[in-house]
Amino acid sequence: MADDGSTDKSRDGKGRYIRTIENAERDAEAARLYAAGGWTYQAIADHLGYADRGGAVRGVQRAVRQVVQGPAEQVLQLYTSRLEWAYMKAVEIAETDHVVVSHGKVITDETGNPLRDHAPVLAALREARQTLESFRTMMGLNQPLRVDATVHQVTQQDLELQEMLREAKARTQAEEQQILDGGADA
Repeated sequence: MADDGSTDKSRDGKGRYIRTIENAERDAEAARLYAAGGWTYQAIADHLGYADRGGAVRGVQRAVRQVVQGPAEQVLQLYTSRLEWAYMKAVEIAETDHVVVSHGKVITDETGNPLRDHAPVLAALREARQTLESFRTMMGLNQPLRVDATVHQVTQQDLELQEMLREAKARTQAEEQQILDGGADA
């Protein structure tokens, strides 16, 4: 039995299930029958040749995932291409020579060479960085921050117990010192 719950033998050389057009069409038909109402998963399995009820369930789930993933992948490709364009444009601007202009005139140094203006380059680099960050966020590449925190609530009883322990340690140290002092006199 294949992973899709069918008796289909569509496997690769390592025994893994291969998704075929026929299987995708069968899954889509299973989803249509289920959505039409009146069809149980067992009836769908019997009608479309799934090995069991579970195969029909998985077939409907795959079809629903495909319907959602298809348009989602198109949107992802659209945003990816827009981000790529923005990144390339920012890099293009960063790589361009910019000169300082004041009141419509190019500012030069003492030798007559135009002064370079680094502000547009820095702005373009910030945009490039932000574009890459947007891409990482969109693709889910950013790792969530993990914070381990332990909270201890200290009650009045805890404070009193700590004070009692400090007093007991002080008494014990005093007694030990007395013993040592008494032992030195002997």
